[in-house]
Amino acid sequence: MSHKSNSLKQLALQKFKKNFWGVFSFCFIIVVGLVSVFAYVFAPDNSQYANQMHLSIHSKQPGFEVDMLTIPSQLETNQSWLGEVFFGKKNTDTEIPISEYSVKEDMLMYKEYASDGLEGVEKTISLSVFLNNNVKNYIKEKRFLFGTDKYGRDLLSRVLVGARISFFIGFVAVFISLLIGIFMGSIAGYFGGKVDAVIMWIINVTWSIPTLLLVIAITLALGKGFWQVFIAVGLTMWVEVARVVRGQIISAKEMQYVTAARALGFNNFRIITKHILPNIMAPVIVISAANFAGAILIESGLSFLGIGAQPPMASWGAMIKDHYNYIILGKPFLAIIPGLCIMSLVMAFMLIGNALRDALDVKN
Repeated sequence: MSHKSNSLKQLALQKFKKNFWGVFSFCFIIVVGLVSVFAYVFAPDNSQYANQMHLSIHSKQPGFEVDMLTIPSQLETNQSWLGEVFFGKKNTDTEIPISEYSVKEDMLMYKEYASDGLEGVEKTISLSVFLNNNVKNYIKEKRFLFGTDKYGRDLLSRVLVGARISFFIGFVAVFISLLIGIFMGSIAGYFGGKVDAVIMWIINVTWSIPTLLLVIAITLALGKGFWQVFIAVGLTMWVEVARVVRGQIISAKEMQYVTAARALGFNNFRIITKHILPNIMAPVIVISAANFAGAILIESGLSFLGIGAQPPMASWGAMIKDHYNYIILGKPFLAIIPGLCIMSLVMAFMLIGNALRDALDVKN
């Protein structure tokens, strides 16, 4: 029996490997996952939430370059390197975009950057604030590959950090939906009768409420925040899992191996968890991949409505909300770039779901 099970797994794996788009999507999701975990390592702006604002260079085109003067702060952050890698650097330094500068005696004279033909303000600062009075180490040319948003923040850094929310909400939401959906569906399908009727009534009531409306209600009840959105999305996605599990168990519980398990005196909990569930997980895995994509879209919609991840936290949906009106102002990239990120990640999960469905289909 074990050899047969391993053979079926190997056969499914071989079929999955032959699906180009499935393998490509899997690799893409792995890359996005690594970027999500180590976003602050890859981001040019590694400050917390990539929230370093420079209003004088707002809404600049991709590839924009400017000289950046960094004025060091005397404040101590007392931050560990792990905290810096996973949660961003507590940056207390002041960054100022400048158009020109000169050194005279012990003073640095610089002109702040100003766009649209305006003249920047000229200021002076003592060289003593810089280590060894070496100001050249504190003036560097900075390039914004994706341009800057309306607050002058690095758009590339915001996209990389924003991937964390969109990616991890899929895991948390799917985990919650599987936990509740498998439990409710298993009880309803296995015991039937009044238990099945009550659970199906709960499922139908939950199903009849629009998903976005239910998420908004749960979010308002739990409060606005990072984890509240994760929980709210997960609590709305268990219904589909429960219906699939219920239907699979209704057909599986009449199989001979379940009858044999009952004859051997195994309790219901063992029969469900050890015998039935392992044999019906194929459709559950496929629907979980679709739920990943659905969770990302719901979170993006909530952030667009302003009840998702709250500022200054980076979120692809919030980035679209902040810049959708720039589409008619000649700077559509501010909304298109995060929109393409959402589309590509959702499509990857849908493609991998299709590939898993084909691979796990025993009829092919």
